[in-house]
Amino acid sequence: MSGELKLFTGTANPALAEDVSAYLGVPLSKATVSTFSDGEIRVKIEENVRGRDVFVMQSCGHPVNTSIMELLLMLDALKRSSGYRITAVIPYFGYARQDRKDQPRVPISAKLMADLITMAGAHRVLTLDLHAQPIQGFFNIPVDHLYAAPVLFEYVNKSRMRDLVVVSPDAGGVERARAFAKRLEATLAIVDKRREGPNQAEVMNIIGTVKGGHVLLLDDMIDTAGTIAETARACLDNGASAASALCTHPVLSGPAIERIQQSCLTEVVATNSVPIGDKDRRCSKLRILSVAPLLGEAIKRIHEEQSVTSLFHTPPPFYSGRNPVQ
Repeated sequence: MSGELKLFTGTANPALAEDVSAYLGVPLSKATVSTFSDGEIRVKIEENVRGRDVFVMQSCGHPVNTSIMELLLMLDALKRSSGYRITAVIPYFGYARQDRKDQPRVPISAKLMADLITMAGAHRVLTLDLHAQPIQGFFNIPVDHLYAAPVLFEYVNKSRMRDLVVVSPDAGGVERARAFAKRLEATLAIVDKRREGPNQAEVMNIIGTVKGGHVLLLDDMIDTAGTIAETARACLDNGASAASALCTHPVLSGPAIERIQQSCLTEVVATNSVPIGDKDRRCSKLRILSVAPLLGEAIKRIHEEQSVTSLFHTPPPFYSGRNPVQ
């Protein structure tokens, strides 16, 4: 059996780590994460972790490369400090959009990330809504893959929206949208989308009926918000009464906030898997839900060698009925 639980965090999303710490009733362990004058990252673990069950929380948020490097260095430091078991808790797994070789001379970035995390010292990974399900198989260590769907479902359920139509913005998200629509007892529609280039998309056709319905656009992440804004407009043009967007990871890079604010979306509901800047929080259409109880409960069960299966159920056993962060 593993020893005392130790919870560490990098600098990517300390607010979420503090919320998880509060849920667990376990204080954040001390680690120094700083930089040398040339920008090189310096890490030092400030507590004894020998024989401990160690969890390291780090999302791959902006700046992505810095966040990943911090995680790798912390894992290496903990491995060399004789941690009994080291779990990388990665609410948002970066470099997941290149998960296969679909063009000549391109990397499989998600596989490289998995190899780096394993070689750095992780014994297992806890993550949330991977961009593609097969990424779990890129790891040669156990992966606990959680979903934010129960948290999003509770929000939608309490908002009492009617005549719901769950829409997948692309073919890759159909399975996710179908499962969510089944939970809501809503209808399903799919968008046939052609991508002209990275962060560029054009809505081609809507498969299914959205006329008269309140559309819920469901995706794992919103980056520049181009796809979600265009899809919402297409749904309204096809007779939908309103359009809202739900996602797990609000990356919100580039012109995302301006596009959301100027779009026909009623609201965009996301989680705090990625930190939201103060400027972005001022967006009147953005609603942020906390996944700290979900991650905290998973960490607790992993530490106690219990099943995490019930965390996929709706309503989730940890749900407290709290209001959105914003």
